[in-house]
Amino acid sequence: MTPAPHPGCAVVLLPAANPAALPASAAPALRTADALYATAGVEESVALAAGAKPAPKPAELLAEAARGAVVLLAVARTERAAVALADAGAAVIEPELPPLLHAVAVMDTLRSPGGCPWDAEQTHDSLRQYLIEETYELLDAIETRDRPALLEELGDVLLQVLFHARLAAEDADEPFDIDDVAEELVDKLVGRHPHVFADAERIHTAERQQHRWEELKQQEKQRESVVDGVALGQPAVALAAKLASRTERADLPAELFPRGDDVGERLFRAVAEAKRAGAEPEGELRAAARAFADAVRAAEAAARADGADPAQLDAEGWRRYWP
Repeated sequence: MTPAPHPGCAVVLLPAANPAALPASAAPALRTADALYATAGVEESVALAAGAKPAPKPAELLAEAARGAVVLLAVARTERAAVALADAGAAVIEPELPPLLHAVAVMDTLRSPGGCPWDAEQTHDSLRQYLIEETYELLDAIETRDRPALLEELGDVLLQVLFHARLAAEDADEPFDIDDVAEELVDKLVGRHPHVFADAERIHTAERQQHRWEELKQQEKQRESVVDGVALGQPAVALAAKLASRTERADLPAELFPRGDDVGERLFRAVAEAKRAGAEPEGELRAAARAFADAVRAAEAAARADGADPAQLDAEGWRRYWP
C-alpha cells in the first residue's frame, strides 16, 4: 500500500497558453516545498527558472512525498508523475483562467455533450432575437445611467458574441472561433488607425478620424457606392440617419432628400436634416419618447391621487392631470 503523501505535497499544472507563468495559488506550496520537481513536459528554461529538478520515477517520487512536502510542476494532469502523485492524494493546483477565457470555457462546456440541452439546440438564426433584446437592454442601461445594469448587460451582449463564435467554430465548411474574431478585430483597429500604429499623417480631431475611417473602409472593401455596407435591417430612424451621414461625406446636397408629402418621406427628411445639423435623431427621439412615457405615468399618478381611475380618463381628464 502506497503511504499517503505529506500534506504539503502538490501537483502544479502550468497554463498551456503561458507555461512560464506559475499560478498565483501555487505560491504557498512552492514556498514550503522540501523538494521541487518538473516533469519532462515542462520546458527546461521554465524548470531552471523555478529551481525544479527533473522528476524521478513515480515510485521514487511517492516514497519521497511520504517523507516531506514534494511539489511537482507539470503541463498536463495526465503525465505519469502527475497521475501518481495526484492519485496518492496530493493537491492539484490548476492554472487560473482570466475571466474572459473562463467565459469562453463555460460557453464551450454548455455547447459540449453533457452540457445544456437548450444551448445545444441553438443556431445563429434562433439567437437573433436575443442579440436584439440584449442590445436594447444595454442601450436602456446606458440611457438610464444605471451602472450595475450596464455591467450586467455588457456581459449579456458578450455572451451573444461568445455564443455565435462557438457556433461558427462548429461549422463544417467555414469554421472560425473567438480567437479568429479577436484577430480580425485587432487587424481592423490597427489598419484603420495608421496614425497611431504606423508612420502616417497625424490626425488631431475626432471628425477627421471619422472621415479617414470611412475612407480606409471603402478602400479595404472596394465598395462601388457610398451607401454600400449600410445595414438596411437596422431601425428606420437609425437607417435614415446613417444614409444622411454617409451621403454627406460624398457632398450629396440635402435638397435631394425625398420631397414628397407621404409620411415616410416626411419622416426621412426630418431625420436626415436633423442628422446633417449635428443631432443624433435616434437618441433624440428615444429621449422624447421616454419623456412622454414619464408624463403619462405622472398624469396617471395625479389622477389616482385625486381619486380618479386612470383607465376611465377621457380627453378632458387627461388634459386636467397632464403635468
